Amino acid sequence: MRWAELPGFQDDASNEGWNAWLKSCERPGRALAPLCGDVRRMSLATNDEQRVWLRERLQPYRVEPLSGKTDGLLTSYYEPVFEASRVEKAGFQVPLYRPPAGLGARKPWYSRQQIDTLPEARAALAGREIVWLADPIDALVLQIQGSGRVRVTEPDGSVRLVRLAFAATNDQPYQSVGRWLLDQGATRDASWPGIKAWLAKNPQRTQALLWSNPRVVFFREEPLNGLDAAFGPRGAQGVPLTPGRSIAVDPGSIPYGTPVWLASSGPQVNLQRLVLAQDTGSAITGAVRADYFAGWGPEAGELAGRLKQPLRLWVLWPKSALGH
Repeated sequence: MRWAELPGFQDDASNEGWNAWLKSCERPGRALAPLCGDVRRMSLATNDEQRVWLRERLQPYRVEPLSGKTDGLLTSYYEPVFEASRVEKAGFQVPLYRPPAGLGARKPWYSRQQIDTLPEARAALAGREIVWLADPIDALVLQIQGSGRVRVTEPDGSVRLVRLAFAATNDQPYQSVGRWLLDQGATRDASWPGIKAWLAKNPQRTQALLWSNPRVVFFREEPLNGLDAAFGPRGAQGVPLTPGRSIAVDPGSIPYGTPVWLASSGPQVNLQRLVLAQDTGSAITGAVRADYFAGWGPEAGELAGRLKQPLRLWVLWPKSALGH
């Protein structure tokens, strides 16, 4: 494709995308690694200078599935922020766990319902608690997003901000709780705000909704200080995600670390910008499919809970790597 065919190319604040590209250059793929010296050198250039460099060094290619349809689907994810306690106490009785010992020896491991009901599953997780949350739905949200920030109250009363990063799963299939509600005719709004509104009216069905998704995520705790707090968790590429500039893709279609032009217009947001393919997810399959990292906190959560709109993608591939 010609650069002029990329929607909004002349208007993007490319220096914001450059921050994500600098992160990708910490672990670049073979085809993109030769560009990283220039990427670092151009990090302080103006947007216009960066656009000139992009035109000189890269070639845009429209991403199409084999079926030929160019419109795909854009969704969004984020890093939730919750209050937590280091010890179980009144008001904080929902545990988040480290991976249990012997997790890989049993596949799949116990389901969410079995973890809640079987003594042997509970015994395997005893002592593996990292923190305790107040709300089981918050715990589910954090597991679905794959990581989160928690303000942990320690036993001495001090409070620390830490990240709970993805460590492993129980190898059970992911099932959408929103789809579960839709299939029952319980709601027409399967966004997270809609799900929470339904639960407020039907609190007695909370457990059934939780058990409808057998997949459980286990975490590891990471400190969150200084520069770390300005970026998201590490994605599948192994580099920290940049709010508004990192996407999750199907790596079978778009290699990690690839600069991508993203265009999506819908009721939630209009996006025309440079992003980097730095993550993946179990629901992110197919060529024209992306999950947009919105950042952290309530505003990002509101966008991530509702974003579901058409998508077009163009990969920006090095001219020097054509044919590889």
